[in-house]
Amino acid sequence: MSSAEPTERTGQAVRSHPERTPPPAPMPGPARSARLLAESATTSTALVADALARIEATRPTLNAFRHVRAEAALAEAADADRRLAAGERLPLLGVPVAVKDDTDVAGLPTHFGCDGERPPATADSEAVRRLRAAGAVIVGKTNSCELGQWPFTEGPAFGATRNPWNTDHTPGGSSGGSAAAVAAGLVPAALGSDGAGSVRIPAAWTHLVGIKPQRGRVSVHPHHDAFQGLTVNGPLARTVADAALLLDAAAGAHPDDLHRPPAVRASDAARRDPGRLRIALAWRPPLTLTRGGPDPEVRRAVAALAETLARLGHHVEEARPRYGLIGLAFVPRATAGIAEFAARHPEPTLLDPRTRSALRTGTRLGGRVVRAARAREVRQHRRIGALFDASGYDVLLTPTTAAPPPRIGAYENLTALRTDLAMTAACPYAWPWNVLGWPGISVPAGFTRSGLPVGAQLLGPSRSEERLIALAAQLEDDLRWYEHRPPNP
Repeated sequence: MSSAEPTERTGQAVRSHPERTPPPAPMPGPARSARLLAESATTSTALVADALARIEATRPTLNAFRHVRAEAALAEAADADRRLAAGERLPLLGVPVAVKDDTDVAGLPTHFGCDGERPPATADSEAVRRLRAAGAVIVGKTNSCELGQWPFTEGPAFGATRNPWNTDHTPGGSSGGSAAAVAAGLVPAALGSDGAGSVRIPAAWTHLVGIKPQRGRVSVHPHHDAFQGLTVNGPLARTVADAALLLDAAAGAHPDDLHRPPAVRASDAARRDPGRLRIALAWRPPLTLTRGGPDPEVRRAVAALAETLARLGHHVEEARPRYGLIGLAFVPRATAGIAEFAARHPEPTLLDPRTRSALRTGTRLGGRVVRAARAREVRQHRRIGALFDASGYDVLLTPTTAAPPPRIGAYENLTALRTDLAMTAACPYAWPWNVLGWPGISVPAGFTRSGLPVGAQLLGPSRSEERLIALAAQLEDDLRWYEHRPPNP
């Protein structure tokens, strides 16, 4: 499709906007970029310069980046061109990529959404080291909300990052800068992190594929167990194959890592038929202090995606995972993780009052309480895993979020409690899989009548990335969601 907006598709609530100017073509994804470079059809210098120009042009509208490595990235691109000309080939050699601002890049500070001055990192994180080893050129670091706590990317340190589909709305969080950059076509792909849905939520709200891999699949070093084991790094891209390529490039353990799942071949899985699967569709989220259930437009879009899965030959039926009181394990781990990061901030008075509240809660719930919360994980694996083991389902399908993307400022000036309640109501589906440490993928599910993207989660048991990726790729072949692009930001 060449139109700027999605056209009507059965089961998707989409409205075209013919008066809008068609946007420029996005940057080619990482797989196509690598092919063009290998065929000498373009140069890394041209791709990186294009990315830098797009980033600069959208600063006033999207504000996706905290730091841009213009001079260094162009120098690295020139070096990549010399290596390509000499016949060297690597999966991402010369391809521009962005990473989130919770990720260490040597020479740049890691603000993680916070205000104040921080010293430059002295070394790359393990994930960045592996991306560089695959040949990627890191063009910059994308915005994140403060310490990755919230499903929006706004704050006094950098302003608001906006959704390229509608700049009055958030792209989500906390990997909102990465999502906005990829959705708007500023970079071919980006790395994010997911501690309670922070890759999957912005993927859903910007019409992207976002993979939360198995705990330990992508190293979080220099942290050995980020946010008490909740947080993992994962890719955001416009297609399943591109997300899989980035996952393969970034995956692998640092010698100090606690979690070391056996390797997977994500790119191979993206080319594989998933076979006929039994898929459980769950509408009810885990027990929270808010009323559960999705917005009608979200429900309509996810139901349509479930119908597509059934048409593709899968057995789909409604089911109820036995979540139990999993929130009692999540809260101590999440707040203790925030407390650990917040306590290292050199100027605590610059932190958001809600962060300082989480720091106090996490300090109280640290130690024995958080150890007990982590000890429950084995029982939680058995109870929720019964959906796969005893009931025989292969995949769990849920909405990624209960609501479409909120407006910019919707969470501004709320107390800590009101912020927690509001974001739990909007995003009740993603975080249990962080407690479990299991993989999940958010895929585009369609649009609201006003043109806002929504997503669906494909969730699996331990180490099931390859099955989820194969299923997501099959859906993509049918729905061709990558043909829909946001308007010119």
